[in-house]
Amino acid sequence: DPQNTYIDKTVKIGADTVIYPNCYINGKTVIGANCKIGPNCWIENSKFEDNVEVKMSCYILDSHLKEGAQTEPFAKLRPQTVVENKAKIGSFVEIKKSVIGSCSKVPHLSYIGDTVMGAGVNIGAGAITCNYDGEHKHQTIIGDDVFVGSNTNFVAPVKVGSGAKIGAGSTITEDIPAKTLAIARARQVNLKNKKGK
Repeated sequence: DPQNTYIDKTVKIGADTVIYPNCYINGKTVIGANCKIGPNCWIENSKFEDNVEVKMSCYILDSHLKEGAQTEPFAKLRPQTVVENKAKIGSFVEIKKSVIGSCSKVPHLSYIGDTVMGAGVNIGAGAITCNYDGEHKHQTIIGDDVFVGSNTNFVAPVKVGSGAKIGAGSTITEDIPAKTLAIARARQVNLKNKKGK
């Protein structure tokens, strides 16, 4: 729908790529062949390699999506984000100044900032990298094949070794060795409700 799709004259788009209506593609953006860009997206100064799929209502600025990478609706990629081959960024995920490794998944409702993530990583819903201490930004490093349970907080700087697993609800403040299970949460205590006496 050319009447409702806005593409700067500086943009380059490869063969067989489909751009859906109401997209704004700006600046020095380069989009490869056989890509699919869903409706209502804002894309600026970014590079997409071949076979990238960006679903509806995504915001992508100064980022690089490599071969076969995918974003779900309402993803936000801020400057200096690299999404490696066949990696997946889910709905309502924000990525900033990070590398998401090949075939890794950040499926939904997470913030990943100042992070280097290896290949084959799975990030559970609601995971957050706590990268700012009020004065400085710090980095999180996650090795290959790491499984991160839902609602995990990484208090950077922190390193997670390859093959590690993290229990849901953990707040990680120390490095995790490779192929270990980390659980960092208080034990549940159930107390009698004294109301109504």
